[in-house]
Formats: sequence, C-alpha cells, structure tokens
Amino acid sequence: MKRYLLTIYQPVDTDPPDNLDEIMRDLAVLNDEMRAAGAWVFTAGLHPPSTATVLRASGSEVLITDGPYAEGKEQIGGFTVIQAADLDAALEWGRRLARVVTLPIEVRPVQDR
Repeated sequence: MKRYLLTIYQPVDTDPPDNLDEIMRDLAVLNDEMRAAGAWVFTAGLHPPSTATVLRASGSEVLITDGPYAEGKEQIGGFTVIQAADLDAALEWGRRLARVVTLPIEVRPVQDR
C-alpha cells in the first residue's frame, strides 16, 4: 500500500463557517471510516500561518523569520496521511474529505522510503 497526503486548503483570514460543529462531527465519522478500512495513518489541523517560524540556511548561519514562508490567498489548514492501494483509491478518500470539509483537497503520493 502506498501512502498519500491529503492536504486541506482554506482561505486566509476568514471566520469559521457557521456549521463548523457539523463539519467536525462528519470529519470524525470519516476518520473512523478510514480507520476501519485500514486507510487512516495520521491527521492534524494546523494553527494559522501567522504562528509559523521559518528557518532558512544561509552559509553557516540559519536565519529565523516569524510568519509564513509564502503569502497567498489560501493556507494549509490541515492534512491527513492515508495508505491506499493506488491513486484511484486515494482520490476517493480525497473526494469524501472534500465533501465533508467543503474545501479544496490536494492528493499527493508520499515518496517511498
């Protein structure tokens, strides 16, 4: 089984949707279904990009900068790592996740070790 990263993109600086409790309930159900199917590996939500710290190597120094690495209209709000037989199976989990969170989902294979 290959591993896939399902990345949740959300708009920057917007209020949570009014139905956030419903979304979180449905997300818990989907995560349970992924576990039961043997697909779930790991999931996490992220704090806003403003809480990020960027480390950048510059010669022998490492520069530290507060805030996001890149500015944009969307941010990574969270992610799920799954294992699936193939891309089609991973895309189906991605479709289901997109329906639950109502946000764009990027599905990307994880490189083999």
